[in-house]
Amino acid sequence: MAEATEKPLNFIEQIIEDDLAAGKNDGRVLTRFPPEPNGYLHIGHAKSICLNFGVAQKYGGKTNLRFDDTNPVTEETEYVESIKADVKWLGFDWAEELYASDYFDQLYEFALKLIQKGLAYVDDSTSEEMAAMKGTPTLAGINSPYRERTIEENLDLFTRMKNGEFAEGTHVLRAKINMASTNMLMRDPIIYRIKFATHHRTGDKWCIYPMYDFAHGQSDSIEQITHSICTLEFVPHRELYDWCIESLEIFPSKQYEFARLNLSYAITSKRKLLQLVNENFVTGWDDPRMPTISGMRRRGYTPEAIREFCDRIGVAKRDNLIDVSLLEFCVREHLNKVSTRVMAVLDPIKVVITNYPEGQVEELTAENNPEDHESGSRPMPFSREILIEKDDFMENPTKKYFRLGPGLMVRLKHAYIIKCDDIVKDENGEIVELHCSYIENSRSGNDTSGINVKGTIHWVSEAHAVDAEVRLYDRLFKVEDPSREDGDFKEYLNPDSLEVITAKVEPALKHATLGTPYQFLRKGYFCLDPDSTADTLVFNKTVGLKDTWAKEAGK
Repeated sequence: MAEATEKPLNFIEQIIEDDLAAGKNDGRVLTRFPPEPNGYLHIGHAKSICLNFGVAQKYGGKTNLRFDDTNPVTEETEYVESIKADVKWLGFDWAEELYASDYFDQLYEFALKLIQKGLAYVDDSTSEEMAAMKGTPTLAGINSPYRERTIEENLDLFTRMKNGEFAEGTHVLRAKINMASTNMLMRDPIIYRIKFATHHRTGDKWCIYPMYDFAHGQSDSIEQITHSICTLEFVPHRELYDWCIESLEIFPSKQYEFARLNLSYAITSKRKLLQLVNENFVTGWDDPRMPTISGMRRRGYTPEAIREFCDRIGVAKRDNLIDVSLLEFCVREHLNKVSTRVMAVLDPIKVVITNYPEGQVEELTAENNPEDHESGSRPMPFSREILIEKDDFMENPTKKYFRLGPGLMVRLKHAYIIKCDDIVKDENGEIVELHCSYIENSRSGNDTSGINVKGTIHWVSEAHAVDAEVRLYDRLFKVEDPSREDGDFKEYLNPDSLEVITAKVEPALKHATLGTPYQFLRKGYFCLDPDSTADTLVFNKTVGLKDTWAKEAGK
């Protein structure tokens, strides 16, 4: 038997293996996942979570969860709790739960050290003046008139900033680097600003807050992170990351960049997602149409499927657009293994089995999951009056139509073969009822009729069926890459992204539980929604049985 080929290393894994071989960091591997708590995590964060936690696990290391909470205006405890829940749901646990705000005292001391080394200064220029002095990518910037302040003056002014003596926007602390640098981020970047806002953890202790570029690398260093993995937009920031660490002479954490996950028919900008929430285009961050992890969880996606998706797309050095159909394939593949099979009729038409005894109820047996024989079976009531899907009947059937039609036979799943004998229409000519007869000795599992039929359809007993609200979801956007389209991204929202119907489901679903995946036979995968109550069942469609979108889009 041929040996299984080992999956090739991605470039991050190769870097780690090279570092371990060279004996760097005493053989330690410590990564971090550093979200800003200003929104809910989305599928792009899932990729970062899987990468940071995954490589650490592979090489016997650990991962810290560190909240980048340096902007008190946009951050909330609600987001912190949602992020922790999402990481755990994806199947990962962190070594330490940390916050950039844990280091505010130390970061302040680092800023003082830069001032004392003549590498930082307080600037009184307005934001407009600083922008004008910044220059362009091809034109060097102009030194601020405050750049040559003495160390003593800068220490005094920075202390007064901390003490709240200046208004917001009047003073900032800037790193003193090079106004002629070809990297615009190295042209004396702001590292501290004044902001009178209550912080979700430190309250009103501080009125100055470090900028991300100053807090991030130093936080990595304080924790002695060995491999700081972030997305490609931070490539230009790496030079400043290294400059701060070298200037402060602290532990040399190293930054590495990979391509972020861009998903088709979705946006992953937290600012734009927040807009959708605030302007009620969706019901919340966990709306099942949202690309958030909480939305996907509510829709019925599984952590196993998301991890598999992240593994399949790999770790790249170049941004690209990933087809959402691949994610749906991974979801469908996993749900097929673990879903309980049930019967639900989404668009019912009544069938009366005229030769079945009135008042008789037969208890049939339905297998829960043919992919998992240990999942057992359940009782399924069968009676004279049942409901089937309207599109499982055709009054004038085509040549290769194998479902129900006048004079045609079909098998009822887990039950009998029936034949359509008559059609009942209303005064408008609409079909409202079918009269059929059943073949008594054709029961599934004990069929001695000798009749072969090509079609099998699902059904529910009308007397026993339970009403359920079913939410059918489609793509939130009608264009492949809404973030790249001209105009307001909301113009490209799909008006048909949600259809709500009332379906008839088998009685076993009265006991449906949150988090349990169900396959509605021949219809797709569904899950119970948290909106369900004891009196009202609500199901969300997770994904169809096969990819119909690509076919409709002509792909």
